[in-house]
Amino acid sequence: MQLSAKVADAMITYFEGDIKRIDHFLKVYAFAKTIGELEEIDGQTQTILEIAALTHDIGIKNSEKKYNSSAGHYQELEGPGEAWTLLWELQVDENIIERVCWLIAHHHTYEGIDDIDYQILVEADFLVNAAEEHMKKNALESVKTKIFRTEAGKKLFDDIYFRGF
Repeated sequence: MQLSAKVADAMITYFEGDIKRIDHFLKVYAFAKTIGELEEIDGQTQTILEIAALTHDIGIKNSEKKYNSSAGHYQELEGPGEAWTLLWELQVDENIIERVCWLIAHHHTYEGIDDIDYQILVEADFLVNAAEEHMKKNALESVKTKIFRTEAGKKLFDDIYFRGF
């Protein structure tokens, strides 16, 4: 069984019954996987990206319990510890866990994006959030200009949000 399938299964169990959260991380995963493959990133980075996409919002449950908020900075604080535990139990390599946890701790921080896995994770999350948050055209244009750097991500963004206007 592929590692990403094991992580997806564990995350569905983690968020059992929370269809909104499960739907979100599965969509982010699909976009991250697609962008990563279209950008032809190396296999190790693709694995890290896919696991990070599946687990990126794992901190929401504890954020809502502790802070009564799902704000991004709380997710960045609470997510890495939860992800570490889940991934360790799945016997994921420690180097992969470390990078995934770092990505979780920064996935709502948009300055200083310096690596392709980080860039693609942010793009994939925005592709999903734009629809879920019903962003208006001017906000979409701003996000595209400020966030999107990969050719695959920009193409998907245009195909999804601008081709029909």
